Formats: sequence, C-alpha cells, structure tokens
Amino acid sequence: MSIDFRKVEPGVFSVISEGVSYEVCVDGNRVWVNGHEVTGSHEDPRDWNPKNRSAHGNGAGTIIAPMPGKIIRLLVDPGELVSAGQGILVIEAMKMQNELKATRAGTIARIEVKQNDTVTAGTVLVILD
Repeated sequence: MSIDFRKVEPGVFSVISEGVSYEVCVDGNRVWVNGHEVTGSHEDPRDWNPKNRSAHGNGAGTIIAPMPGKIIRLLVDPGELVSAGQGILVIEAMKMQNELKATRAGTIARIEVKQNDTVTAGTVLVILD
C-alpha cells in the first residue's frame, strides 16, 4: 500500500492512498477526513508492543482500526457474546497480520466491515453492546 502525505497549510494535509484523495484537517486532538470528524486515539507505531494487541476503541465499545489495512478475517458474528481479550478480527497492515481483540466483555452489536475490505486508520470496525 502506497500513501502520499503532503502538508497543504497549517493543520491541513492532502493524503492520497491507493489512488483515492483525502483532505485531513487537524486542530489539537480533533481530526476531520473529507469534512467528517474522526474519533480515535493516536499511537506511535514505534511504541507498539505485540504482547498488548487489543483493539482500539472507546469505553462505549466501539472498536476502530488503529492503522490503515485490509480486513483478512472476521472471528465473530453479530449477536455473539465475547469476553475481554477475545479475538474480534484480523487486519493486515504493512504485510503483517494483527489480531484485534475485544477491549471488554459484551455482545457484538454490529460489524461494520467485511472480509477483504480496505480500511483507513480510525474506521469503525465493530460495535459492542
């Protein structure tokens, strides 16, 4: 996957990924992609620890993509009960497969992606009840 990232003006960036152009605006901790606010958290990939590979999300149970990648495998179905730390899906990024895990116990309310979907960082993947 090739990504071209250019600063257009302070707080505004042009990003081209796989031939698709995105306008990314950053104001403090708030980020908008093509006019839509994106929520999530920023982690420096240099701080990544393979022993702590739980999915990113918020306390409400929204699991978001921590990085751009391709959905390789879904490990759960809607309505399924999951426990904290249980594998939810596998995402491939930079030729490495990463299993994202439930941050807490709950029921899979919705799965927002399908196998082979390409996602960007911050994309909502799964919603837990």
